Amino acid sequence: MSRRTQPDSPFLFDTIEGPDFSFELAGRRDGLWPVAGTDEAGRGPLAGPVVAAAVILDPDNIPEGLNDSKQLSIARREELFDLILSSSIVSIASSGAGRIDGTDIRKASLDAMRRAVHGLSLRPALVLADGRDIPPGLACIGKAVVKGDARSLSIAAASIIAKVARDRMMTRADLVFPAYGFATHAGYATKRHRNAIDDHGPCPLHRMTFRPLRQDGPETQDEELPD
Repeated sequence: MSRRTQPDSPFLFDTIEGPDFSFELAGRRDGLWPVAGTDEAGRGPLAGPVVAAAVILDPDNIPEGLNDSKQLSIARREELFDLILSSSIVSIASSGAGRIDGTDIRKASLDAMRRAVHGLSLRPALVLADGRDIPPGLACIGKAVVKGDARSLSIAAASIIAKVARDRMMTRADLVFPAYGFATHAGYATKRHRNAIDDHGPCPLHRMTFRPLRQDGPETQDEELPD
């Protein structure tokens, strides 16, 4: 059974200036090396998978400009995606609509993060996970880092990998289900997307436990902006 640390949380009025390598270096000082960061993309959409990535950065070759993927332009994310892949150890996993509907978005996200970590070619001694939850079933110590994609370079790198990978998946999904405009909105609940669902009904990529697709019972999806 893996040991776990308590979730980390910044002070209420602290200004986060950008991610750095301090969490990773603290782990190394404690004898926990290598350190991986993990994050996900796609908790909020009505369709498509939630995609998680795990990244172990090379401390001597960290790409410049790593940040929370939501703070970067599409072009910059694509550029950093290639730089991370060429300089780091990376693993990607996803949970599709079926898994999301069969459990819930939180469990499906954490399971994708766990599988991404386990897919790394080098086993980490410490995993830094974005948010308040540590993926269950890790084979090493886990630490939850609130707003981790804006505080840890490893988590920021994972957020970029997850976001770009998911966007590319949804662009390919648009070729299979062109009526919904997935390449434009990546499955989020835009007006165009909602109108397409009204006109054509849901497709196999839709999360049927999410409102407005779910017609009864409590709303299950997280409230969040597109990532």
